[in-house]
Amino acid sequence: MASPDRHQTEKNHHFIQAFHHALDGIIDTIHHEPNMRYHLIFALAALLCGLILQISRIDWLWITLAIFTVILAEFANTIAESLTDLITRGRFDPLAKRVKDVAAGAVVVAALFAVITGLLIFGPRIWTLVTN
Repeated sequence: MASPDRHQTEKNHHFIQAFHHALDGIIDTIHHEPNMRYHLIFALAALLCGLILQISRIDWLWITLAIFTVILAEFANTIAESLTDLITRGRFDPLAKRVKDVAAGAVVVAALFAVITGLLIFGPRIWTLVTN
């Protein structure tokens, strides 16, 4: 779903135009970033677990927060990596490495938050199912 104005150099003039560009960015990230696909698979698994285990509304809020935190961190990581590559043009620079490492670290922290959230919400329910 590529927008027809791929080479636009000026500000968006309409909400629909901006929305199309945003969708292009989402689709491009899913297409080119394998880690985003993994995050989406795990998000789908968490959503299915929530449905199967019939979690509470508050638990849904926590699961949703964890999912969106990881996805947003992956978007930020992709932005940092792309801008760094654009600026360095393939040359090694210690500061560029630091930018990429910190951005990747943010994804790891967000994923850790998601794992802990999932364990706290799903762990006791799954343990009850397994032991009964």
